[in-house]
Amino acid sequence: MTVLELKIPPVVVFLITVAAMWLLSSASPALGFELPYAAGIATFVALPGLIVAVAGVRAFRRQATTVNPLKPGEVSSMVTDGVYRYTRNPMYLGLACATLAWGLYLQNFAALLFVIAFVAYMTHFQIKPEERALEALFGGEYTRFSSRVRRWL
Repeated sequence: MTVLELKIPPVVVFLITVAAMWLLSSASPALGFELPYAAGIATFVALPGLIVAVAGVRAFRRQATTVNPLKPGEVSSMVTDGVYRYTRNPMYLGLACATLAWGLYLQNFAALLFVIAFVAYMTHFQIKPEERALEALFGGEYTRFSSRVRRWL
């Protein structure tokens, strides 16, 4: 396990990312682009992400298991129904959609690079350690689940 694995709450990573996106877009106006109806397009991208994330949280709560992303070893049951039939990480997918929406709203290519950085960071430092913990807890059941449901989409 590396130093950053499961150390920073995903919402904090998201907030740091969107703040950095804003700062970078402010510092690099030459990398801006014109996107007609940017606010509407951003909303169109963010809203489904929010719905997916909320569906993920609700599915966890229905099965009375923890949503604490820093302690995947405390999960009491696997959630494989609802939105989890389509993505293993709906909460992180929702944050990624919000990050993309923010980049589109900012209308800046440099800011949009942070979407890739967010997904890469979350995959390496959050999702992969969670997957190792879930495989240790649930063994073949988790392996079968992860073989039929994609990590992101």
